[in-house]
Amino acid sequence: MSRIIPFPERGRYARLVPTLFDESARVPGVVRPEPNDDANLLDVYSQTVAAVVNRVAPSVVNIRVQNAQRGAGGGSGFIIARDGFILTNSHVVHGAQELEVTLHDGRVYPAELIGTDPETDLGVVRIDAPDIQHARLADSSAIRVGQIAIAVGSPYGFQQTVTAGIVSALGRSMRSESGRLMDEIIQTDAALNPGNSGGPLLNSAGEVIGVNTAVILPAQGICFAIASNTAHFVAGWLIKEGRIRRSSIGIGGQNVPLHPRVVRFHKLGADRGVLVLEVEPGSPADLAGVKENDTIVGFKGQVIATIDDLQKQLVAAEIGVPSPIMFLRGIEKRFAMVVPRELPPLHLRQKNLTRKGQ
Repeated sequence: MSRIIPFPERGRYARLVPTLFDESARVPGVVRPEPNDDANLLDVYSQTVAAVVNRVAPSVVNIRVQNAQRGAGGGSGFIIARDGFILTNSHVVHGAQELEVTLHDGRVYPAELIGTDPETDLGVVRIDAPDIQHARLADSSAIRVGQIAIAVGSPYGFQQTVTAGIVSALGRSMRSESGRLMDEIIQTDAALNPGNSGGPLLNSAGEVIGVNTAVILPAQGICFAIASNTAHFVAGWLIKEGRIRRSSIGIGGQNVPLHPRVVRFHKLGADRGVLVLEVEPGSPADLAGVKENDTIVGFKGQVIATIDDLQKQLVAAEIGVPSPIMFLRGIEKRFAMVVPRELPPLHLRQKNLTRKGQ
């Protein structure tokens, strides 16, 4: 049975070069081949990959981690600013007691953990080092299936390892370690292995289109990266505040189907909803009158068919903002105003779950 396992975000986005042989490509030394000339085509491909690696390799780092619970580990990362900020995966650096970063030229520096976001599997660390080069984040909304994808990282500790392939698919979804759904995931066939976590996925212009994060085992050539637009947003907030703020209404629930007659009678936008299994005392949902066994079907005019739909609506901007929520109590449709509060960090939520289980 296949399973997904993980490997042990300033300014405007740079323009993404759409094709390998686009005359506006910024990689120097690439010559456009004659039509149907396979030898020249292969040569240009090799030149492109080599040029990208030469440009970006100085910004790719190896991260060694010492963690009290997991012991020694590591992964990859890449410098995103000249003042030493490095982007990587949350699962690489989360809970680290000691961090050590090795640059492409062999220099080693201690690193400071700036912040992590387990919900998107992204983290930022910082080093104090002179003469460093940073990578540029591309606009991942301009990525096209079939374009070149180049991965650089340190699989199994082998630093500055390069693999190449294509963007196999866009808009994939997968679960983070926290269980939250991550959207806009890039699928690639560029080979990734443990240790590639946090390394960059690059386009033919040498810009970062994704942050390598996971691979499906035992399949081959099915690997995933977090889109650069997501990384840009998350890294910016981690650098500013050390965390990503999200909102919550204080319920636990599960996805359930709705009776067709109920859907037709109330003219609902979906045939599924979120059955409320638990309401935290004193929570926004509790204060709004939501009770166990109610089924949430709408929030702020948006259809809620799944828990993921509700989570997508509960962003930081909703904290403290009264919002209408629609739910079913039996076959009766009801409305209430709920005021979402800030969602506690993952480690605090896990502690609360542990206490409840004792």
